[in-house]
Amino acid sequence: MRLLVSRSPKLMFWLMLGGLLLLPFIIDTLFGRSWVRIADFAMLYIMLALGLNIVVGYAGLLDLGYIAFFAVGAYCFALAGSPHLMLAFPTLFPGGLHLSFWIILPLAALLAGAFGVLLGTPTLRLRGDYLAIVTLGFGEITRIFMNNLDTPINLTNGPQGISRIDSINVAGMALNTPQQIFGITLPSVHLYFYVFLGFTALAVFISRRLEKSRIGRAWMAIREDEIAAAAMGINTRNLKLLAFALGATFGGMSGALFAAFQGFVSPESFSLMESVIVLCMVVLGGMGNIAGVILGAILLALLPEVLRHSVVPLQQALFNKTVIDPESLRMLLFGGALILVMLYRPAGLWPSRVHRRELDDDAV
Repeated sequence: MRLLVSRSPKLMFWLMLGGLLLLPFIIDTLFGRSWVRIADFAMLYIMLALGLNIVVGYAGLLDLGYIAFFAVGAYCFALAGSPHLMLAFPTLFPGGLHLSFWIILPLAALLAGAFGVLLGTPTLRLRGDYLAIVTLGFGEITRIFMNNLDTPINLTNGPQGISRIDSINVAGMALNTPQQIFGITLPSVHLYFYVFLGFTALAVFISRRLEKSRIGRAWMAIREDEIAAAAMGINTRNLKLLAFALGATFGGMSGALFAAFQGFVSPESFSLMESVIVLCMVVLGGMGNIAGVILGAILLALLPEVLRHSVVPLQQALFNKTVIDPESLRMLLFGGALILVMLYRPAGLWPSRVHRRELDDDAV
């Protein structure tokens, strides 16, 4: 009996790993290849949500401009991995700047982290609604800059966006074309799934280590009572900056992967609504709990496609036309789901033990 108990965690790990490795084939067989692409986007959202969870869930800093770091990472990859710089600096980059993916990715993450520090520095004295308003403005300013930074030097190509972005290249294999591995031909979306899965696992590992570290406990102390944390000797200034920087780093990494996957970026992908959606993933799943955040990200990433594939055909069958736009219905469901969660599951669908215990103590 003891042997089975000791082996069960390892058995669960290998079963889960096998299930994840087979998942794109299962999805492709049951639902079609387009749903594998949706699963790829879900991985990107999980990385975004895990990054925002560091800021909101661990440190308790409400950030409504988080999508700006996603944009910084995406445009960093777009500029360094496409021929676009040839238009802005034809003499310096006659063929564009096509750096390796393994150089651009850490560069994008570091650049986004630097922007996180720039955002965090002037907002250290702000809390609650005031912090939310400032971060919201930062996100909108970033999007507007991307939209208008095509003159006098064409850095972002304005609302037209940047295209012809290089794909991810791993061990000499370009992921935008099917590749044969061990005699199995893997489509492009399957290859991207495995790469995104690896980076998602890395993000989960880092988040888990941070949560259990002294830094993670200090963040949680700041979240509960910043004044008491400072009185206990915690350097609240540096730790809040670190939360912004690490959360932004996750966002920049996800943005770079998004640009390589799409092959195109434009400012419309980084609107305020995207920040709200990522925040909803964290709140709906359970702030501060990695498993809950992953659950929230998966649910809200799949919701638009489920609505698109179910609501529209249903309306066509009943009324011979589309009465309600799925996008509008999505926002209605977002709002309804958040209201229900706040009423019946205020800590989220899968809350952390700390949040659940705090709410139970308040109820008593």
